[in-house]
Amino acid sequence: MTTTEAAERHVRDVVNRSGTSFARGMNALPPAEQRAMYAIYAFCREIDDIADEPGEEHAKRDGLAAWEAEIEALHAGNPTRPTAIALAPALEGYDLPKAEFHELIAGMRMDVDLDFGSAGPMDHAGLHLYCRRVAGAVGLLTVPVFGEPRATQFALALGDALQLTNILRDIGEDAAAGRLYLPADHLARHGVTVTTAAETVRQPGVSKVCDELLREAETRFADARTQAAQHDRRKLRPALLMALIYRTYLDRLRRRGFADPTLRLRLSPLTKAGLALRARTI
Repeated sequence: MTTTEAAERHVRDVVNRSGTSFARGMNALPPAEQRAMYAIYAFCREIDDIADEPGEEHAKRDGLAAWEAEIEALHAGNPTRPTAIALAPALEGYDLPKAEFHELIAGMRMDVDLDFGSAGPMDHAGLHLYCRRVAGAVGLLTVPVFGEPRATQFALALGDALQLTNILRDIGEDAAAGRLYLPADHLARHGVTVTTAAETVRQPGVSKVCDELLREAETRFADARTQAAQHDRRKLRPALLMALIYRTYLDRLRRRGFADPTLRLRLSPLTKAGLALRARTI
């Protein structure tokens, strides 16, 4: 059986290999909180890989079902996978809600549905359900680790804002992979015919849909800022760092516009480092 020490090395390796921007916030945490966040991130990364990496539909669904069983085993005190073993101390120390692990897996299943045509393109309500599952659930798992378990509305607002920004930033990359997250009802309202993802995102009306989602993201960033003021902002600093980074993406997307929404936008390591310094003053 994997020891706790080996499990902790495993999740740290997952974080280090990922190159995620979240690492800046995690590395600033005290040791126990950092270990918990590494384990949560590794869980998210592993189920995301099941949905995103090449493979047959049945294998992806089986992989997600196996993780659902592992979450049940974890909560029963019998984890077997290294990441689940690393999650066990966090589960005990921070009372992490089991339902949110399952919500994340359900979000990954929505990606599989999208990839294999098990469901049509998401409508606006479906998009927000997706954001709630893949981003809101992460927030609800992390605010207890930060010491602010009551900051649920902050976590949900920020999750929406981050995921909508992520979708707008990655339109071209997602379309090349055959994925379309822009809501079908908005596309239809602006005269966009949904065909393949790559063809759909190059139609003129897409820019108006993107503008609408950008305004939604801005509203949710504002909601998160209002909610953060009701809690200890120092405890929420890692999340507020991510808000700074993603708000910078969103501001640059607004300035650039969506004449060609497939253009990829990146922030330099220097820019991210500067934002990390700003976050220390929050």
